[in-house]
Parts: sequence; structure tokens; C-alpha cells
Amino acid sequence: MKPWATTLVLLLFTAALAAQNHSSYMDTTSYSLGIVLSQNLKSQGFDSIDASSLAKGFEDGLSGSGSVSPEQANQYIQQYLQKAAAAAGAEARKEGDAYLAENAKRPEVKVTDSGLQYEVLKEGTGASPSATETVKVHYHGMLVDGTVFDSSVERGQTIEFPLNRVIRGWTEGLQLMKEGAKYRFYIPFDLAYGEQGSPPAIPPYSTLIFDVELFEVK
Repeated sequence: MKPWATTLVLLLFTAALAAQNHSSYMDTTSYSLGIVLSQNLKSQGFDSIDASSLAKGFEDGLSGSGSVSPEQANQYIQQYLQKAAAAAGAEARKEGDAYLAENAKRPEVKVTDSGLQYEVLKEGTGASPSATETVKVHYHGMLVDGTVFDSSVERGQTIEFPLNRVIRGWTEGLQLMKEGAKYRFYIPFDLAYGEQGSPPAIPPYSTLIFDVELFEVK
């Protein structure tokens, strides 16, 4: 074979190999995008979507041949999210109400007129705060399933705040305590973060459980 022919064959082979490698690289990249997109969608509440319809919509969107406009697509998405949030909220409220009803039967649990439930883990001997005073506390916050959503104890750092600047369950509950006390509060959603919750850590309509230790009233 002539030298130029050999060179041409090598060039063609190299080009074909490069094209194959590029195709393989793009396939892997596209697949990876699908994995990441699916995880993001699940985290945002899209856990029951149809994968084939999603792929079709993605393909049509790239080609500009979608059967609905981007504006209509956004409307459909918002409607889905609203329905999903309403369903999740109803379930969370039902779960919280059932938990509180059962918890109230325990002899060590006291219930106030507002519906706040509390349990004395350790009594204190110091001053009790008023609603306008600042307190220094440790706290450990959980959902009714035991999920920890926030904890100054785990951070190893106490926190100070005016008692009238927090959720209603805390404002009411901490006024029952004295310095040195440690209580466990079971807070209905309407005394906590209400219908909206505090996403992503606290879902809508969540009943909350707090262990609170009161160190100082300022």
C-alpha cells in the first residue's frame, strides 16, 4: 500500500474512533442528566410522573414541536404541585391529630387550653420568662416520626431570642418553665408553622416535638 494510502486509512480510522468515542461520551452525559433530573424532580414532589411522557415532552421541547406552550406547561405543573401539597398537608394533619390524641392519654402529659401538650423532664428553680423577655435555651426539634429537623444541642451552641418572636407554641410553653427546667413540648400545627410549614425541613400542617432546656431569662 502506498504511504499516502496508509496515512489516509489511519486518518479515517482515527476519525471513526473519535466519532464513536464522542457518541459514547454524549450517551453517558445524556444518561447522567436523566439521573440528576429524576432525583431533582423526586425531591420537588414529582414522584409519580410517567417517564415515557416526560421523555416525549423533553424531546418535543428540544425540537420546538411541543403540543402545549411553555406557559400552559407551567400552569399544568403548578396545578400538580398544588394538588400534591394539599394531599400531603391533609395526610400530615391527620397524622399529627392522631399522634396528639394518643399522646394526651399519657398521665405525664399535660394539655393547655390552646392544645399545647407538654411533659416535664426536669423542673427548674429560677425565674420564669414573660412573653417580652429574652431567653437562653438549648432545643432539639423533631417531627412526629422522629425526624430531627433542627437542634442547637447537636450544634453544641445555645441560642438566645425574644420570646415573642418565635412560634406560638414556644411563646406559651416557655412561660411555663423556670430557669434550669427541661420540658418536652408537643406542638399542634396551628401553634407551630401552620398550613405553610417551613420547607424543606418542616412540611405543611406538621405537629412538632421540642425538647427545650431553659438556662437563663434576660
